[in-house]
Amino acid sequence: MGQKINPLGFRLGTTQNHHSFWFAQPKNYSEGLQEDKKIRNCIKNYILKNRKKSLNRKIESDSSSEVITHIEIQKEIDTIHVIIHIGFPNLLKKKGAIEELEKDIQKEVNSVNQRLNIAIEKVKEPYRQPNILAEYIAFQLKNRVSFRKAMKKAIELTKKADIKGVKIKIAGRLGGKEIARAECIKKGRLPLQTIRAKIDYCCYPIRTIYGVLGVKIWIFVEE
Repeated sequence: MGQKINPLGFRLGTTQNHHSFWFAQPKNYSEGLQEDKKIRNCIKNYILKNRKKSLNRKIESDSSSEVITHIEIQKEIDTIHVIIHIGFPNLLKKKGAIEELEKDIQKEVNSVNQRLNIAIEKVKEPYRQPNILAEYIAFQLKNRVSFRKAMKKAIELTKKADIKGVKIKIAGRLGGKEIARAECIKKGRLPLQTIRAKIDYCCYPIRTIYGVLGVKIWIFVEE
């Protein structure tokens, strides 16, 4: 039970909440979903584009500095509320960044009759989030750091956060070997079958010179 299923979807309604809150008639439901996807893609593309610019100017040295953990979308009759949960909101705190992002989203969505309201929320414990750890591992692997060393460093970062267990799994052509394999490292408890256990999870692809590697991270937060 619960072994071959996404831990977030498995716990939806108990320890996990929906990231989109709105109502639509059945015939307009698919349009609402597509609109949500466009908004999320637009925000992620904006972050990536500005991160590349800052890296070219050598402002940021760490690729894991701007990582979105999740985006909440709440729709009313005349307003769309977008809440961006981010680890270290350095780029979005710059002057004019929010206004520029709002213009990009309005062009993408064509929301003429709806006002857009964007809010930024900083994650209290960044290294408690699997997305941030996955981005950190990706940055290390792209800099030719050994995958075992990168996994151990990521687990060391979780000591700063109050968690009960963590598991990291990397699969692909590890170390440039011809045959793909999977390596796993685990620390603490990870009760995947217990629905009341709050478990955060992410699946993250990493593009390297040897091919694409897949990273999966499970974090047991609390019960």
